[in-house]
Amino acid sequence: MRAARLIKMVLLLQSRPSMTAAELARELEVSERTVTRDAQALSEAGVPVYADRGRAGGYRLIGGYRTRLTGLARGEAEALFLSGVPGALREMGLDDAASAARLKVSAALLPSLADASRTAAQRFHLDAPGWFQEPETPELLPVIAEAVWDDRVVRVAYQRQDAIVERELEPHGLVLKAGVWYLAARVRERGFRVYRIDRFTSVRSDPGSAAQHFVRDEEFDLPGFWEERAAQFARAILRAEAVIRLTPDGARRLPYAMDRGAAREALEAAGAADPDGRVTVTLPIESEEVAFTQLMALGPEVEVVAPPALRERFARAVRRMGEWYG
Repeated sequence: MRAARLIKMVLLLQSRPSMTAAELARELEVSERTVTRDAQALSEAGVPVYADRGRAGGYRLIGGYRTRLTGLARGEAEALFLSGVPGALREMGLDDAASAARLKVSAALLPSLADASRTAAQRFHLDAPGWFQEPETPELLPVIAEAVWDDRVVRVAYQRQDAIVERELEPHGLVLKAGVWYLAARVRERGFRVYRIDRFTSVRSDPGSAAQHFVRDEEFDLPGFWEERAAQFARAILRAEAVIRLTPDGARRLPYAMDRGAAREALEAAGAADPDGRVTVTLPIESEEVAFTQLMALGPEVEVVAPPALRERFARAVRRMGEWYG
């Protein structure tokens, strides 16, 4: 336990010019007194940890000290090689850089861990696109990815319904969702927005101009931002309601036929089952068209009560199926 903490302390100090005892204590989840003892232990072991005294003081490594990656356990090394997604890196134009980084990490590992990249690849593969979809890499993705890494302003033309809209964006992050690439970007005076990259018709930037760089919002949390926007989108598209009756099997399968969060909330709000064991549920839906497609997957385990137009649509479908099957 302590050995792992000491290694983490060295790596933290390698990554920053200096850190206060309070900062180290917070990162290591120990007391400042423990940080002091650990720093003394590292110094006695030959690691050049230096303590600056005073209000602005802290701990730092001197002499350009760097540790090799010999403290990694096998599981840690294999997890490290899983952190890159080869297909996504290739689409962003970063395949060569990622390959070079993997080679450098491999060279720094102990001989007993040299096969970590191979064993990780044997055990895990990420296939991001959904089933029955032919993934297409947006032509402009590498240009946008370069601007994201370089904190560079881009001027884009964006297809919105029947119009082309031009925007000046500060690209903060890329998201790959079910095979589709999205850009999280800040629009001046409007805050952060999400754009589908395959809807960009042009992207312009000036890599050689210092004036074209923006100051990144260091408080921007891409995973948190995406989770919040995805939840907002899922709620926003559910604009209508349908009343349905479900058998126990239908209730079990409902979350797999539509938005899981909306389905589970509707089931939790439903009343007690009737004498036949069926439960009546008021379900938020995107539209009658979408609800018809989703609920048809439940077959005879669902009865649509309202709206009347959706119920009649199911009745017509059942009559046609009855004609076919007798």
